[in-house]
Amino acid sequence: MSPEALNSFFALFIGFAIAGALNSGFQALMEKPPGFGLLMEKAAPKAFAAVPFLVFAAPFIIMRNTIRGRIIEGRRVQFVAIATVIAGFWSMMSGTFVLMLLERTGVIA
Repeated sequence: MSPEALNSFFALFIGFAIAGALNSGFQALMEKPPGFGLLMEKAAPKAFAAVPFLVFAAPFIIMRNTIRGRIIEGRRVQFVAIATVIAGFWSMMSGTFVLMLLERTGVIA
């Protein structure tokens, strides 16, 4: 396996791990699962503060909503596959950002 492919897989896994940790932390603190409805808050500062959270938590939210939609609403498998690709790409991009941040701060070499 090439180093580039290995780095991409690592970024994908880091992105999903960060998304899961953020979602679990939010759910533990607020006692409700997070969702994209956070952007529809009446108070503008709350909606504005939700943007950075949702940027990194979105892959988990997308997958949770997709799996629930498949089970509860019986959505087609093609929809699930497309949503999985979107969540995976989003996770890889957020994981790449986290890895770059860790490299810049000297946490990893």
